[in-house]
Amino acid sequence: MNKISLNDINKAHFIGIGGISMSGLAQTLRSKGIAVSGSDISESSLTCHLESEGISVSIGHDAKNVPIDCQLVIYTAALSDDNPELLQAHEYGVKVIDRAELLGMIMDDYKRAVGVSGTHGKTTTTSLISELLLEANYDPTLNVGGILGSINSNFRIGKSQYFVAEACEYFDSFSRFYPHIGVILNIDNDHTDYFKSEEQLRNSFKKFALNIPADGFLVINTAVHDLKNFTSTLKCGVITYGKGGDYSALNIEHSDDGKSGFDVYHKGEFVARILLNLPGIHNVENCLAAFAVGYTLGVSVSAMQKSFANFSGAKRRFEEKGFFNGAQIIDDYAHHPTEINATLSAAKGCKHEKINTAFQPHTFSRTKSFFDGFVDALSKSDVVVLLDIYSARETDDGGIHSKDLAKKIAEFGTECHYFDSFDGAEEFLRANCKKGDMVITMGAGDIFKLGEDLLSR
Repeated sequence: MNKISLNDINKAHFIGIGGISMSGLAQTLRSKGIAVSGSDISESSLTCHLESEGISVSIGHDAKNVPIDCQLVIYTAALSDDNPELLQAHEYGVKVIDRAELLGMIMDDYKRAVGVSGTHGKTTTTSLISELLLEANYDPTLNVGGILGSINSNFRIGKSQYFVAEACEYFDSFSRFYPHIGVILNIDNDHTDYFKSEEQLRNSFKKFALNIPADGFLVINTAVHDLKNFTSTLKCGVITYGKGGDYSALNIEHSDDGKSGFDVYHKGEFVARILLNLPGIHNVENCLAAFAVGYTLGVSVSAMQKSFANFSGAKRRFEEKGFFNGAQIIDDYAHHPTEINATLSAAKGCKHEKINTAFQPHTFSRTKSFFDGFVDALSKSDVVVLLDIYSARETDDGGIHSKDLAKKIAEFGTECHYFDSFDGAEEFLRANCKKGDMVITMGAGDIFKLGEDLLSR
């Protein structure tokens, strides 16, 4: 595998620097004394933070943004081939790599790297592993796909051989990662604009698992389909968690204040009682995966117990934002039917009157591919407020609209309202939310602003 020698780089430029992973990588390079610049399509809290840290950020993509004397240009995988900055970098003859290649090359420099993959739960599980290593004073380097509350950042530079990062499957990005411990939380169909079949998706995860060296380990959920066949050709050790796995969670309890408790058993032997400051069975499973990683790395049980009990969560993962008129405002990143089901199931386990879900679908391809799943999942809310589809990297071909979802959800008997603006949705919620209700702003776009507006006006 080719390595990037950061010692030979004085200046680097990031196209799409405002992305959660890209911003962390930009700060990582800057911490190593490399001059960093970047650009993004729009201003955000992340781009503002980067500028406050002394990183030059241009808003909008333009060829003139690329420094003529930079030695490295990093771009996001979703960038179009005709991006002016990408074309300019090639014209300059600058070395050009994508985000995943840079992250993989950096990861390869750490003897105890942990890569967390899965269609759902990556950010929460990466955060849980990060916290237990911090609690145990392992001094890890971190690259998280969300803002970790305890450090108020998505990255951290440590001085040890421990490195923790999310490993995303989109565009086979994680095929460039070579972790000592790989984690597979689940393999669920998503990113249908790239993965055209379940077989292609499973093969992508298999490539990631095959990158783990013989002295490393794969921590994998027993719920993964045809698990025995999936792991049979791996050269690394295999550690399972979940029902019937090496690590299992028993005597699970959920309190109405959003906490969970469970007993961890390792190969049939009781290990510890865990108290987790997160709701939902899906978070018990995420925590169990993190426990398996920590136990394998030799972290003390007491350190893990303390870190889980104090875990404040990652931003946008069932994040409590405050109260409006006595209604609790929660923000969550869920944008896939499986994630919506998990979030609403967790919400139902907390004390509430009505659950009002303000959902912003993410990408036309995902909305079309999982239409029935979205209808079924959202129908579990008491009231649904739908916003327009957040297009992200896609172009609207007119084949799907939020109105289609609204109509179908209403046919299921669930109260559902469509609004073409945040202002309309906010006005509705202000008029209809009562004390004891829960309002969940949900989606991977900018839906979080709706909850913030409710709280600020």
